[in-house]
Amino acid sequence: MGDVQVVDVPVGPVWSHACRLEDLALPYALPEHATECLDLGPGWARRWTVTWKVGKSDVIVPVKDLSAGPAMVSVPVRRFSWRTGQRHRPGLECLVSTGRQHGFESLAERWLLLVLDFVGGFDEVLSQPFRLRLSSVEGKGSHIPDFLVLAAGASWLVDVRPGGLIGEEDEVRFAAAAQVAAAAGWRYMVVTGWRRQVLAAIDALSVRRRPMADPLGLERQLLAAVGRRPWPFGELVGQTQVEAVARTHAVRLLWLRRMAVDLALPFGDESWVYPAGGFDG
Repeated sequence: MGDVQVVDVPVGPVWSHACRLEDLALPYALPEHATECLDLGPGWARRWTVTWKVGKSDVIVPVKDLSAGPAMVSVPVRRFSWRTGQRHRPGLECLVSTGRQHGFESLAERWLLLVLDFVGGFDEVLSQPFRLRLSSVEGKGSHIPDFLVLAAGASWLVDVRPGGLIGEEDEVRFAAAAQVAAAAGWRYMVVTGWRRQVLAAIDALSVRRRPMADPLGLERQLLAAVGRRPWPFGELVGQTQVEAVARTHAVRLLWLRRMAVDLALPFGDESWVYPAGGFDG
């Protein structure tokens, strides 16, 4: 196994209304020797290929044409399977952002999908999007990235792996994926974990990510109260006509990023809630 790369954990607040994937995740710092193992000589982007699956057919394109591939009509290149005794935990996660279910192969991948649903700003999330055929000093190889997150701005190619489980072969495959992403104009990240507290907070907010009716106008009352001054969450809901019901709507507004909390702190009644982008938030 290769040396575990130490990543400096950022400090300071993580404002829920403005955070991005890169603000929440702990990325893996790929060592230079992993890239040096790749065959990146002249014409590598023509020799390396990517295989998409469209229906039951394989569509093979060179890396140089990757960004023009059939991403939006593709299906996962590897099927998600469930069997007795398997060590990983696959499943399906429904994203409100896309309105459909997305496959994952581990609980760590499920967390990534939940975070993506919270930060939003993307057009599509593809699980197991394609199979990369690469060349290195060891010969031919292949790699299937975990997710491709397509957005009008910056698209992401993402692998998910706890840092302690990344070996030398993984580093080479991840380095290859980074080169391919750069060739397509995408960003690349290996997510090894998350900043402290953020998963617990996002998980708590996610219970109210579905659309909700608001016949009592409680969301309007909450926004008006927090627009006057920041409040601890428990006091904020007390500014409304029906505190117990207002709690669910306050969580909903935080999920929608119309109010803000610091995700780097434990979430509860003592959490200070700010207007999105206003005051200290």
